Amino acid sequence: MTQPLTRRVSRRRLLKSAAASSVAFTIVPRHVLGGAGVIAPSERVRMAGIGCGGMGGGDIGTFTRLGCELIALCDVDDERGAGTFNAHPQARRYRDFRELLDKEAQNIDAVTVGTPDHIHAVATLAALRAGKHVYCQKPLTHTLLECRTVARVAREQKVATQMGNQGHATEGARLTIEWLRAGVIGEVREVHCWSDRAGKLWKQGLDRPTDRPAVPKTLDWDLWLGPVAERPYHPAYCPTLWRGWLDFGTGAMGDMGCHIIDHPVWALELGPPTSVESRVTLDGSEFAGGKPNTETFPIAATIFYDFPARGNLPPVRLTWYDGGLMPPTPAEMPAGEGLPGNGVLYIGSKGKLYHSSHGGMPRLLPQSLHEAAQSVPKTMTRSPGHYEEFVHACKGGPLPVSNFEYAGPMTETALLGVLSLRAPGRRLAWNSAEMKFTNAPDLNPFTHIEYRKGWSL
Repeated sequence: MTQPLTRRVSRRRLLKSAAASSVAFTIVPRHVLGGAGVIAPSERVRMAGIGCGGMGGGDIGTFTRLGCELIALCDVDDERGAGTFNAHPQARRYRDFRELLDKEAQNIDAVTVGTPDHIHAVATLAALRAGKHVYCQKPLTHTLLECRTVARVAREQKVATQMGNQGHATEGARLTIEWLRAGVIGEVREVHCWSDRAGKLWKQGLDRPTDRPAVPKTLDWDLWLGPVAERPYHPAYCPTLWRGWLDFGTGAMGDMGCHIIDHPVWALELGPPTSVESRVTLDGSEFAGGKPNTETFPIAATIFYDFPARGNLPPVRLTWYDGGLMPPTPAEMPAGEGLPGNGVLYIGSKGKLYHSSHGGMPRLLPQSLHEAAQSVPKTMTRSPGHYEEFVHACKGGPLPVSNFEYAGPMTETALLGVLSLRAPGRRLAWNSAEMKFTNAPDLNPFTHIEYRKGWSL
C-alpha cells in the first residue's frame, strides 16, 4: 500500500521548507522542545531501517544521532538485530520489509537498507516504488540488471538517494580530483586499485558445505534467502560470511571496490569500460582458463578494465588486485614507506599520486610535486558529511553527490569485474548501451539471476 500522493507531497514540502528556513522559523519553537540543539518534530526525517546488524545497524545509529526519527526496524534475524532493537525500543519491529512498507508507508519519509548484497535491489526497489527516499549500502545491487533497474526507478521517482560509499564525501577525494584535473601529475592512462579484504575477513575458494546444521530459532532463513535459489542453512553463509559466496555477495570488489574504484571513476570521468578481463588464483597458482569455482570467489584475483578516450581525456587501463596481490611499490616511494593495504595509485606523465581507500588524503610522487599542488584552487563544493548529505536531501536540499544516478553506473563497473571472474583469461568486450558482452554470449545470462517464485524486479 502506497500512501496517498497528496499526503506524501505535503510532507516533502514541509521538510523542504524546514530545511530552507530552519534558522528563521520552525513550526514548533525549539525552546518548547528543550532548548538549543533539539530538533523540532516537524523538521525530522521519519525513517525505517531494513537490516539492523553490522553496517546496517551502524547506519541506523548515525541517522538517529543526526536527528532522524526512527519509526520502524526490519531484520530477519532477531539475534543479529538485537543491539539495534534494544537501542530503539520505540521503533516497531518487522521481519519482512514488504510488510513494513505496506503498514508504515504513511508514517515514513525515508528508508535505509543495510542487508547482504543479494537483498539490496529488492528492498531498495520496494522502498523507491513506495515513494521513499533511500539510502543503500554498497554495492548498490548484486547483479547488473538490478543496478540498471534501481537507477532507472530512482530517476523516475524523483526522490533523494545515496549509496553508502562514505569516501565520496571526504576532503581527500576532493583534493585528489582537483589535483588530477589540474594536471599535477600530467596525463593519466594507468590506474592501479587494490584491497586486502579477500580471505582476511571471509574465506574464498571454498565448495558448498554438505552438512545440515539446524536453523537458529532467531532466524527466518527463507526471508534471509529472499530472491536467491533455495539451499539449506549453514553458518558458512549467515550471518557474517556471505560476502565470499557468489549467490549472496560480490567478494572484495563489492565490499571495497565501491570505496576504491570510486575515486578514479569520478576523477577521470571514466564512464563504462569497453572490456574487462580477469586472472584468478586457485590453490596457490594462477588460473587463467577452464572452469573456476562457481560457489565462491577465487583466493585472489587481478582484473583489467579498459576505458576509452573521453573528449580530451586519453584511454585508461585500470587494474584491480585482491587476495594479497598488489601493484609494485613505486620507485619514487621514500625508503621505509609502502603503499597502504587498500588504495589507488595513479600513473601520470609527470608523476604519480596515491591514496588509501575511502577517499584517503592523496600523496604525490615525487614529493616535489606537492609544491605545485598547493597552488591548485579548491573548485569543488565541500561536503557537510556523508550521512548529513542524505538527511539534507530528504528535507529538500541538494542531492547527495553519490546519489544513484552516479552510484549506479559506478557499481556497474564493479559488478562487471565480479562477473568476469566466471570466465578468467577471456577478454570480454562490453556493450553498455545494450548491457551485454558482444563476444561472450554465454556470459550474458549472468547479468542477472533467476529469482525464486514470489520475488521480482
